[in-house]
Amino acid sequence: MNIACLITNTAVLKVVRTAFMQAGAECVHFTSEVVLFRALLRQKFDLIFIDLDVAPTPDDAIVSWLNCRSGNDTPVLAMSPVRDAHMAALVLNAGADDLLVRPFETVELLARAHALVRRSNPRSARRRIELAGFSLDRESSKFAYLGTPIMLTSREFGLAWMFFSSPGVYISRETIGTSIWSSDSEVAGRTIEQHVYKLRKKLQLGVERGVSIRTAYGQGYRLELSGQQAGALPAGAEPGPDVPA
Repeated sequence: MNIACLITNTAVLKVVRTAFMQAGAECVHFTSEVVLFRALLRQKFDLIFIDLDVAPTPDDAIVSWLNCRSGNDTPVLAMSPVRDAHMAALVLNAGADDLLVRPFETVELLARAHALVRRSNPRSARRRIELAGFSLDRESSKFAYLGTPIMLTSREFGLAWMFFSSPGVYISRETIGTSIWSSDSEVAGRTIEQHVYKLRKKLQLGVERGVSIRTAYGQGYRLELSGQQAGALPAGAEPGPDVPA
């Protein structure tokens, strides 16, 4: 995935670039709107990522470009340091495809980016994961270890897919609760703990298989690989640093 990143805040740039690079994506950095606009005329990107470090106005270059661009259907993911309904409406109505408020979790950034790319090119959707001897097939909801099937419930498979698709990244209870149970962490907290416990047992995670699910208070859960398995870990293995507000 080739991503054009318009980011002026150096701290934010470091976090975003690290997250995308660890996920196997190339982040091409642009320091100004003019340089970005010129590059878009001669170079193809899978996603355009724009950090709105200052709340835009209808006359800003970015908003004008979003309103007027033609011949370029590359999805645009905008990011803002503030949650403001009017600003969000301005950016989305102008033509941005999604808006992310920081600080945010790395897993959410990557999920939103991949979702936008999938929508622009349906055939790019990820259907299968192979990691450390484990295999997951999204279409059939089948899970196996070294070719041996492991029976999982639909929610257990959804939980496993979240972990194995983002190794090394902490996933909060809020994210899990919303994605799997459509409820917040307070409602699903105990249920999440029980499902993670059952998933560990069913997959026999631990030292022998070199894969574990780590729990961290206040952060959530993270799939970790150790020993030789860590050497085979695809991009995205290490947790992304906290995103500055």
